[in-house]
Amino acid sequence: MLQAQDVQSGYGASKVLFGLNLEIPSHQVVSLLGRNGMGKTTTVRTLMGMLPVQGGQVTFEGKVLNGLRPHHIARLGVGLVPEGRHVFGSLSVQENLVATERNDHHGHWNLERVFTLFPRLKERRTQSARTLSGGEQQMLAIGRALLTNPLLLILDEATEGLAPVIRQEIWACLNQLKSEGQTILLIDKNLKEMRHLVDQHNMIEKGRVVWTGSSQELLEQPELVNQYLGV
Repeated sequence: MLQAQDVQSGYGASKVLFGLNLEIPSHQVVSLLGRNGMGKTTTVRTLMGMLPVQGGQVTFEGKVLNGLRPHHIARLGVGLVPEGRHVFGSLSVQENLVATERNDHHGHWNLERVFTLFPRLKERRTQSARTLSGGEQQMLAIGRALLTNPLLLILDEATEGLAPVIRQEIWACLNQLKSEGQTILLIDKNLKEMRHLVDQHNMIEKGRVVWTGSSQELLEQPELVNQYLGV
């Protein structure tokens, strides 16, 4: 579905990605793992067109994304749940959701289906988004991305900083999405939960993917976790 080939990117003269290669097959959950500062969020920003591709090529469903603006990439079918959530605090929960609602891809996500997935959002549909807890804001960010009916859903730090009970709800949501065939790129630090969810892991170090393998292969090589994640 999405391929990044020898991608170089960064912030002005400060390069962060140095020939990154990443493939996200359709209907799979793919992770991007690495210590802070190794290029995970820069990768997401580059895939979404928030940062320019300085070298190499990104393609999605056969279409070259180099040079496209973020809203064009979103319209092609890439949904993003950004690090830090970035919900519209002055809008209500429902207003946040309907602001992104589209039905020209799969068309199976609508407001009521998001409310079924996250009943808390239905209970708080008229509340200002700024009054939600961090976990509820993450649910809102996921629901907002799903209402674009994405072919590919990207989650940057999916459960970071959330209470354990909320994290479990998020993981349950992601497992449901996987069972429905949703293609996902996932960045998170919770390897225990990810091992049951992810089809293919990618370790990134200094702007390059240095290892790719299954959850079972990662489990059989614990030295990789020490080497590339430092945990």
